[in-house]
Amino acid sequence: MSTLLLAADAAAPTASGGRLVAAALIGIAVLVVLITRFKIHPFLGLTIGSLVVAGIAGMPLADSVTSFTKGFGSTAASVGTLIALGAMFGKLLADSGGADRIVDTLVGRSSPRTLPWAMAAVGALIGLPMFFEIGLVLLMPVIFLVARRSGLSLIRVGIPALAGLSAMHGLVPPHPGPLVAIDALGANLGITLLFGVIVAVPTVAIAGPLFARYAARWVDVPPPALFESDEPDEPTSGGGTTTRTEVRRPMFATTLATVLLPVVLMMGKALADIFLPGDTPIRGVLDFVGTPLIALLLAVLVGMVTLGRGMGLAGVGRSVETALPPIAGILLIVSAGGGFKQVLVDTQIGGLIAGWVAGSGVSVLLLAWGVAVLIRLATGSATVATVTASGILAPLVSTLDPATTSLLVLAIGAGSVFFSHVNDAGFWLVKEYFGLTVGQNLKTWSVMETLISVAGLVFVLLLGLIV
Repeated sequence: MSTLLLAADAAAPTASGGRLVAAALIGIAVLVVLITRFKIHPFLGLTIGSLVVAGIAGMPLADSVTSFTKGFGSTAASVGTLIALGAMFGKLLADSGGADRIVDTLVGRSSPRTLPWAMAAVGALIGLPMFFEIGLVLLMPVIFLVARRSGLSLIRVGIPALAGLSAMHGLVPPHPGPLVAIDALGANLGITLLFGVIVAVPTVAIAGPLFARYAARWVDVPPPALFESDEPDEPTSGGGTTTRTEVRRPMFATTLATVLLPVVLMMGKALADIFLPGDTPIRGVLDFVGTPLIALLLAVLVGMVTLGRGMGLAGVGRSVETALPPIAGILLIVSAGGGFKQVLVDTQIGGLIAGWVAGSGVSVLLLAWGVAVLIRLATGSATVATVTASGILAPLVSTLDPATTSLLVLAIGAGSVFFSHVNDAGFWLVKEYFGLTVGQNLKTWSVMETLISVAGLVFVLLLGLIV
């Protein structure tokens, strides 16, 4: 595979520079119009857009199909397995009551003053192993229950939780967007994970608890009457949000250790790569268990024991099985994004853009963020923005060191969450759950997303000055 990729990279451009630029612009425009105007699924949009790019760039039709399927297959093989394992792990966390245990423990030990910070931690921890939409649905009953019991504004409690969830979604693997960018750009996952956490922590603080103080003054709404059945009629001995999971929920320390296991393994590999010589046995072990596929596989297997202890074998099997159907669309979008990237590489459009950037003096991190922002605003999809921007910027990686490549992933991730508005499904999900008007949602959720994007970029640039 690597030989084929190198041969494609070394091939001559399929057309003149002007025609290649036109192909890229028209292909992206077709993608945007299909998704926004005609409501075509992003998988179809990326597939059609790839063929349009190849056709205008002068690539033979048979070669365009070969290029797209090669990128589709390699991305599905490298990223698809990780997304599937991440979905299984997240479903186990939700079905076992482990997520409830994390929420109850952190919130139960917080005062009204520190509660928004605790909710931000809850959003980040729940968001670490879960897809955004799943985490959002899981968090909503918790947000409403905490707001009702504490007497704090729904916005004061909800925005920090959503900020923690969204920042993890855009900046920290194993979420689909960062994983695709890591794969497309050839970034080191351990370094990216470490940098992502460093960037995410202050970003969540700014866009979450700090911003919520002002957002709660702009918009003051009571918690809606949703999920009231989740609040027990009588207090339970453990202070849980429901009585149905009180008996079988895993302990907090066990749940937290299981959630952090893949993170620790991947970070251990990154530190071993930096500090240990390559011929030591411990380095070989850390390299193996810290490989993303092995780290997530171990997390799922351990989770089936530690989280699934109260579920029984049938319950664990059912939880793992039902985790896969909801992510089919995500897998197709991500893989089609890999195909789109490969077409850009094989037509040498990416190389042309890379040459222009190298000679322009523009910060590659700022450019990556800007490209992702434009696609995010046009399509409303953070995942589409990430996979498309990664494909455009992939040829730049050959001129970058590993640390800068990881920062490039984070810059794209930060840009991919910029200003969620009416073409984003997440915008309407939050609006309806919170019972807000469109204007109120723009002043709270949309501004919060923009703060995550801008603050994330600032911290990425600052980190770039250090490393």
